[in-house]
Amino acid sequence: MTSPRQRHILCMKWGTKYGPEYVNRLYAMVRRHLSGDFNFVCLTDDSAGIRPEVQCLPIPPLNLPAGIPERGWNKLATFTGDLYGLKGTALFLDVDVVITGSLDDFFTQPGDFLIIHDYKRPWRITGNSSVYRFELGAHPDVLAYFRGHFEEIRRQYRNEQAYLSDFLHKQGKLQYWPKDWCPSFKYHGIPPWPTNYWKAPFVPEGARIVIFHGECNPPDALAGRRNRRFRHIQPATWVAEHWRE
Repeated sequence: MTSPRQRHILCMKWGTKYGPEYVNRLYAMVRRHLSGDFNFVCLTDDSAGIRPEVQCLPIPPLNLPAGIPERGWNKLATFTGDLYGLKGTALFLDVDVVITGSLDDFFTQPGDFLIIHDYKRPWRITGNSSVYRFELGAHPDVLAYFRGHFEEIRRQYRNEQAYLSDFLHKQGKLQYWPKDWCPSFKYHGIPPWPTNYWKAPFVPEGARIVIFHGECNPPDALAGRRNRRFRHIQPATWVAEHWRE
């Protein structure tokens, strides 16, 4: 009888944009929504303030040129051939997502590599890398090719998720999560204009992980926004229910 593969939750925190509370709340949400045992790993340059249940490890260096724009390239370090000896299945989550439903199926959904399909341009293959799953050590060529062709990749692809999606698509390994599982707060959770002035944001039906991208993070959504004429947002009170320790 074979033993079940170990399950890992991976996240990353670097720089000063996100404090340790993002990692701590992410862990708490995972614990509430993922049954059974799992290992929670944060790849980070600063582990101060992160709760002890989280295994903090250094971000494997990419040795990128200094001063280049931040395009999420650091995430590609998750594809190193040997990530600190970790073995099993990894589910990567951005630290600013809000988990609202069960995560169990994210580990059983068939596929070599699963990612969110791009919300805004679904005719493209590009995925949104806020949530992706892979077998640790299974795709070292993603990182190896990146290391050897960075300038070419930087000219061809806007960010890491465009490169990652195209690279694995060419190998026939790219697949997407079911459409309802990982909706965008920005595109799917805000009532359309002009009803956004009097209707509060909502959790899209079937959502399990709500993605926050652009300038609006969970605390911003919770507070609401009144300084944009066509992008007014009433306070998303539902965030407080989920985005907590």
